[in-house]
Amino acid sequence: MAPPRKHSTDVILDAARTLVLTDGPRAASVAAIAEASGAPVGTLYHRFGNRNGVLTAAWLRALERFQERAIAAGEQTDPVEAGVAMARASIEFATELPDDAMLLLNLRPSDLLDGGPDADFRTRLDTMNAPLVARIRWIAAELLGADGERELDAISRAVIDLPYAALRRHAHAPKLPGWLADDLTATARTLLTSYRR
Repeated sequence: MAPPRKHSTDVILDAARTLVLTDGPRAASVAAIAEASGAPVGTLYHRFGNRNGVLTAAWLRALERFQERAIAAGEQTDPVEAGVAMARASIEFATELPDDAMLLLNLRPSDLLDGGPDADFRTRLDTMNAPLVARIRWIAAELLGADGERELDAISRAVIDLPYAALRRHAHAPKLPGWLADDLTATARTLLTSYRR
């Protein structure tokens, strides 16, 4: 059995995320992340390879946390309720993990990384997104009778674009309005119900 890691990966990624959100991506150097997290520079290089590795891991961790909630919410058998639950999950994610939400809302991987994302990153991102895309595809097929480009776009407006726009509007508020999840849920339900064949 391997000994426990002395410096928690989550502490390191939290420090990187905080530096990026507070001072911008350029502030998140390996030395700055090491200082903020208390982990030695060598630990960061050993665990993540380089600065890009740390920031990629922080961004992908935020995405994974969001997707876990969205996919679990969308497991309902009724397509309208599945879509509504996925839309609501976005607001709940931002309420529970506001720093992760800010990272995903405000920064693309290309904003964070020196040289931009590589092929391995894109492959991993496609793999991570596949279950969410599959669920949106299922909702489209159930409600609209097809899962082509137009149908996927229609479902994405209700399930992805509405929550994203609402969160962007309130991104710099100290706290999300308590009514936002209920209002968004009602709007998503109205739109998705209108799609029923």
